[in-house]
Formats: sequence, structure tokens, C-alpha cells
Amino acid sequence: MSRPETPSITVDIIIEMHNQPNRPVVLIERKYPPHGWAIPGGFVDVGETVSTAAVREALEETGLNVTLDMLLGCYSDPARDDRGHTVSMVYIAHASGEPRAADDAVNVLLLNPCDKTELSKVLLAFDHERILGDYCNYRQTGLIALPD
Repeated sequence: MSRPETPSITVDIIIEMHNQPNRPVVLIERKYPPHGWAIPGGFVDVGETVSTAAVREALEETGLNVTLDMLLGCYSDPARDDRGHTVSMVYIAHASGEPRAADDAVNVLLLNPCDKTELSKVLLAFDHERILGDYCNYRQTGLIALPD
């Protein structure tokens, strides 16, 4: 029996900077298409757990050693990535220090995603506007939305 074709597994990490006022989060400017700003993240390697992939991707793209705090949700809309169907486990993590762009990132930005004026200044890739909206809802209410 052949194995079924399944979506790729990815991770995204909302990194709160605990050493900064109002705990801004880190966004990266993507080097490769689709271009735009994004939550740091990437593909899970074969033989790797999703939590290990999250810590690795955060370090590779931002230079930050993160501590994972919780799983915000699992995002699986087949249209979330134009390159193909991906399922992303989205973590909330914290770090301190100075993020720097590396690997697939050409720039980093710290911002408060719950401030609509700040968020409107960046073009977000993928479904990251929705994910950051869910994150802000969690920060304000303590409730986690069921993604999809």
C-alpha cells in the first residue's frame, strides 16, 4: 500500500521580547518568495519534533535562543501558502537580546502586533495577519481561538 500524499509540516514562532516595554514581537522580512514580513518559522525536518524545529528556526532566522511558552494553534488552511499545502504549529515563545536577520531573513522588526496602526505599516506574508490577530485576542482575553 502506498503512503498518502500529505501537507508539509511547518512551525511559526511568535517571539515576545520580554526585555522590551510592552513585549513587542519579532517579524522577519523574507528573502525568498513569497516576499513580505512574516513570523519567524519554517519547515520541520524529518526526524525532528515540532518544538525542536521551532527553537531551531527561531535561532536560524533571528539569532535568538527562545523559550517556548505555549502552542497557540495549528493552522491548516490549504490556501495559507501559495507554494503548496502546509500545516503550521504556531508557538508563543520569549527571548531577550537583540534579534538579527539571518538565514532566510533579510531584516528584522520589533512591533506590537496588537496596535493596528503599527501592524498596518507592514505587508504580511501567508496567513500571518490572522495568526497575529489570534495571538492578540489571546493576549487580551486569555482565550485561544480554534484556527481551522
